[in-house]
Amino acid sequence: MHVFRLTGDFETLDAYTPLFFDLGARGMEEKEGEVWVYFPTRVELPLPGEWLELEDEDWLEAWKRDLQPVRAGPFVVLAPWHTWEGPERRIVLEPGMAFGTGHHETTRMALEALAREPIHGARVLDLGTGSGILAIAAAMRGAEVLGVDVDASVIPQAEANARRNQAPARFKVGSLEAAEPPYDLVVANLYAELHQTLAPRYAEILRPGGRALLTGILAEREAGVLRAMEDAGFSLLSRRQEGEWVLLAFRYSPED
Repeated sequence: MHVFRLTGDFETLDAYTPLFFDLGARGMEEKEGEVWVYFPTRVELPLPGEWLELEDEDWLEAWKRDLQPVRAGPFVVLAPWHTWEGPERRIVLEPGMAFGTGHHETTRMALEALAREPIHGARVLDLGTGSGILAIAAAMRGAEVLGVDVDASVIPQAEANARRNQAPARFKVGSLEAAEPPYDLVVANLYAELHQTLAPRYAEILRPGGRALLTGILAEREAGVLRAMEDAGFSLLSRRQEGEWVLLAFRYSPED
């Protein structure tokens, strides 16, 4: 089994995920500061990285062994083969095509931020839902949730993950044009430049006083997001950084 190891900036990884699986990838794993993509043979890829090799009979067991449960606030993210004895609320995901298993800093920060939001009974939009992990977490906390993603191929997996966790989240193909406003909260794990572009549209879908949890932002690029969000009528509530990644929480305050 061949492993393509990516390190560094994963801002555009979501766009390449369908290509990986079209080229025969058997799985993806988010590790600390890197992503491993598993292939039966080497293929040409348009991303920088290095190839590693595992014995064919060992790769799946090694992948399962190394893919550890992830704790994020009151949640723990597990694969179906994991066991867990702690008090955390379990989110069970089948690792695979959709990016978002909780191992990346941005996903963990978003889960922890969601856990601090008073969202029981609130309307929540998960923009760029991927595996559905954030939509599932919000639904577990009693929110009415819609997850949207421009990649149609991830929606069936997100729906399957929601069913596995008995989380009543809904999913649709699309971006903000597929939303059904108004919302009390939008959570988006995207990238800095896209957040800047979407800032005025976040304002359109949120109620006055609504909140936005934005991550996938490299610290060196957060200034542009702050300016765009302030120009769109948002005020910064909090900032959290883990490694080179930042999560920014905003309140929509059009009258301020």
